[in-house]
Amino acid sequence: MKHVSILIPETAVIEAIADPRYLFTAVNEFLQASGKLPLFKVELVAMTREVKLNNNLFSVHADKLLHEVERTDLIFVPAISGNVGYAMEANQELIPWMVKQHAKGAEVASLCLGAFLLASTGLLNGRKCSTHWLFANQFREMFPDVELVDGSIITDAQGLYSSGGANSYWNLLLYLVEKYTDRDTAILAAKYFAIDIDRESQLAFMMFQGQKGHEDAKIKKAQEFIDGNYQERITVDQLADMLALGRRSFERRFKSATKNTVIEYIQRVKIEAAKRSFESSRKNITEVMFDVGYTDTKSFRDVFKKITGLTPIEYRNKYHKAVPVLQV
Repeated sequence: MKHVSILIPETAVIEAIADPRYLFTAVNEFLQASGKLPLFKVELVAMTREVKLNNNLFSVHADKLLHEVERTDLIFVPAISGNVGYAMEANQELIPWMVKQHAKGAEVASLCLGAFLLASTGLLNGRKCSTHWLFANQFREMFPDVELVDGSIITDAQGLYSSGGANSYWNLLLYLVEKYTDRDTAILAAKYFAIDIDRESQLAFMMFQGQKGHEDAKIKKAQEFIDGNYQERITVDQLADMLALGRRSFERRFKSATKNTVIEYIQRVKIEAAKRSFESSRKNITEVMFDVGYTDTKSFRDVFKKITGLTPIEYRNKYHKAVPVLQV
């Protein structure tokens, strides 16, 4: 049997503990119903016998303590909540245990913000990783040696797995079910839990936050100008001249401060404005395109799909709720 260890970190999101346990236990039942033997031995593992979560609203009891697990095959690192720094400090004991088990051959899968704990092990250095889009900048600052993949639902880095934000971890769970069993079992699980098995991106859910958590005053001034004038055609030279900086110096400082190139930032601000318009207005694609400063339909469509993972019309159809007409 495959030994699955689901960690119970301090400040964990309880659903990210219960859901993998529920899924892999259900897969055992599916296998037995088809005349096969159960494959997974699922255990909750923690630093203490009882972990209280959500301000003591929930209490989770561990099947095993860390030192009682001699060897395991797959470790789940659930999402953490609240202050990330505090959560990492409170769960330091988990770090060497994961490193030790990985050295013995265990694979490790982080769910959502569990990526912060997994990255703390150093095992992801030089490798790719996914996490919740809202915490991407903080993750990059804390773990510059890890290659964070923007918008990805699932990342597989040679037995070190990670998932995107919130419920995206269901797709990683199904991915691992398929890896350890087969496609038919994964499809059955997807149907049972009503999950879109092949969803690959969280781009459509991402909201651009402006990336102003830096101390470069001139770059902030450029960002504020872009934010306030996204309807216009803005060039890199125009911004550099406005700040009395050479183009190369400006581009270097902008990328260092925001983690985006100037062009990428301008595009993301424009597309964020277009998204809001699609969500809340009845304007057609062309009207929105002109509103955010694009004049070429193909260019607008290509940039929109690159950033959101959807075409403009797909995004509008997905997120715009038509106001019902009252019949009198």
